Amino acid sequence: MPFFDLFPHLTQGLWVTLKVYVVSSLAVLVLSTLAGLGRVAPNALLRGLAALYVHVFRGLPVLILLFWLYYVLPYFGIELGAFAVGVLGLGLNYSSYGAEIVRGAITSIPRGQWEAATALNMSRWSRMRYVILPQALVRMLPPYGNLQIELLKNTALVMFISVEELAHHGRVLQNSTQRTAEIFGISLAFYFAIAALTAFVVRRIEVAASRGIRAGGAHVA
Repeated sequence: MPFFDLFPHLTQGLWVTLKVYVVSSLAVLVLSTLAGLGRVAPNALLRGLAALYVHVFRGLPVLILLFWLYYVLPYFGIELGAFAVGVLGLGLNYSSYGAEIVRGAITSIPRGQWEAATALNMSRWSRMRYVILPQALVRMLPPYGNLQIELLKNTALVMFISVEELAHHGRVLQNSTQRTAEIFGISLAFYFAIAALTAFVVRRIEVAASRGIRAGGAHVA
C-alpha cells in the first residue's frame, strides 16, 4: 500500500478519536465543576458526597472502569453503547482529578477577597461568581490544560471496548500491511497535533482571563 493511501484509513479513526475527546472533555468540564464546587460547599453533606465521588473514581484504573461499565452493567439491565461507555468512563475518572483542580484554585484565593466581597453585602453565589471564580479560573487553567492532554492520550483505551478510534484503525492497518513505522508515526503526529492545539487554546483562554482580571482591577481602582 502506498504511503499516502494510509491516511484515508487512519483519518477514519481520527474523527472518532476527536469525537470521543471533545464529548468526554465536555463531560469532564461539567462534572469537575460540579464536584469541585461541592468540595467547597458550606453544606457538609454536599462536601462529603463530592469527596466520596473524587476518592472513588480517582482510585479506579481507567481501563478497569471502562470494562466494568461495558461488560458488567448489562447484568443489571443497563446497556450502553461502546461510545457512550468510553465517554462516561473517561469523564468519571478525569473529572475526579479536575474536581481537585477546581477545589485547589478556589481555596487558593486569599481570604481577604472573600471578606471584601462579604463587606459589600454580596451573597455567597455573587461572591463566587463575580469575585472568586474569575480569579480561580486563571489559576486552574494550566493544570486543567495538562489534564486535558492526559485525557487525550487515554482516549486510545476505548479501543478495548470496541470503539474504532485512531489506535484501533492503526492496529488493524498494521496487521494487514506490516508498515508499522509509517502507521504509528502518522498516528503519533495526529495525537501530537491535537495536544498542541489543546495547549494553544488553553493558553489563549488563560491570557484572555488574565487580561479580564487586570482590566477589572484597573476599573475598580
